[in-house]
Amino acid sequence: MDDILSYRPIGLVRTPYGRRIDAPHQATVVMGTEAEAPAEATLELRADLPQEMLEDLEGFERIWLIYHLHRSEGWTAKVQPPRGPRKRRGVLATRSPHRPNALGLSAVELVHIEGRTLFLRGVDLLDGTPVLDLKPYVPYADAFPEARAGWIDAVDAAEGRHSAPGPRKPRKT
Repeated sequence: MDDILSYRPIGLVRTPYGRRIDAPHQATVVMGTEAEAPAEATLELRADLPQEMLEDLEGFERIWLIYHLHRSEGWTAKVQPPRGPRKRRGVLATRSPHRPNALGLSAVELVHIEGRTLFLRGVDLLDGTPVLDLKPYVPYADAFPEARAGWIDAVDAAEGRHSAPGPRKPRKT
């Protein structure tokens, strides 16, 4: 179980978010961002990969991005989520970017494709994030609206379902 895996990004995403404090905690939670609207972004396919990889992707409204959290600064077993009571939780029960393997997953809107460039909307990634792979979002297989969400269900009941905070404000120095 000590295998080392290596991956090569398929491209880099370009977003308006240069710092972690600028980006929303979740792609759909934009209150508190500068624009207070879903961010526009691009993903340029790496030059040595065949453009044919993108064929038939244009018809999908959403795609999953699987990416490397390149600015993660290590991890801890317990973290304090930005919503709900001030309580530390097991990192694997959260969406914290500080994980044993710095991997992220976001369902984003695919606006259109031009050549090797995917135009995206509703991202929560930092500028320059390496994308390892993408997969089409398929509603019948990917959406489970009645699924339980553990401790988050209690937070939703107390604070409202869409109560997630926007970006954190910079600390005063």
